[in-house]
Amino acid sequence: MGQAVGAEWVKLWSVRSTWWCLAGAMVLMVVSAVTLGGSTATNMLREGVKGARLTASEPVVSATSFAQFALVALAMLVITSEYASGGIRSTLQATPIRGRMLAAKALAVVPVMFAAGVLSGGVSTAVVYTVLSVDVFGGFAVLPLHEVVRDLLSMGLFYALISVMTIGVGTAVRSAAGTLTVAFMLLMGLPLMLLTTGSQAALEVSLRMPLFAGLAFMGSTDNLTGGPIPYSAGEGLAWLLAWTVGALVAGHAVLRRRDA
Repeated sequence: MGQAVGAEWVKLWSVRSTWWCLAGAMVLMVVSAVTLGGSTATNMLREGVKGARLTASEPVVSATSFAQFALVALAMLVITSEYASGGIRSTLQATPIRGRMLAAKALAVVPVMFAAGVLSGGVSTAVVYTVLSVDVFGGFAVLPLHEVVRDLLSMGLFYALISVMTIGVGTAVRSAAGTLTVAFMLLMGLPLMLLTTGSQAALEVSLRMPLFAGLAFMGSTDNLTGGPIPYSAGEGLAWLLAWTVGALVAGHAVLRRRDA
């Protein structure tokens, strides 16, 4: 397993797309967080809120809904690029046990995505705090250390889990376009479409999908309809783990049944 993880680690860092995706995630996170934070502060000023405080990492948590797709693209390429190039044959010859190969890819990606989440979240939080501390935005921003650390660690774990989920989807679907489509529908498209139906059953399903499970885990309570997410951070993590394990099981099942 150690050799398999080492091989996947080398492959991950030997292509330029890794660096481009990580840089894209950083830029998307900073821009989205500043935009969302500025909008929130402007609304607070317009409503004449007195003595209110906005934790600088709150808009950063919301910004993960946008920045996540840069890292999803990176996780997707870890598996789909090998099917596109035919390199999957060499990979499976070197690591013929399918489950070990899939686990090695996941283990190589997890620390990278966790670090990317913590780093991009930390930089974005610092930028948001700097911007929202000026008088034009009301000086609402605060930086409580324990809350910020909790938010950064949860963002890192969220990115790691959705990336592993994407690897599972990519292993099952195999094509880059198909994987990106399925990942987008799971992470954004389907949850938002279900919200618009007005059905209580559809709402309950939507709130258990990765988008809202991740927001709940990271401490957000807004379900984008003005109402709360009706469960705790722990339950949000449980739903995220369930989706991740489900995607890996599906990918492993396809990997065992179909030849490269």
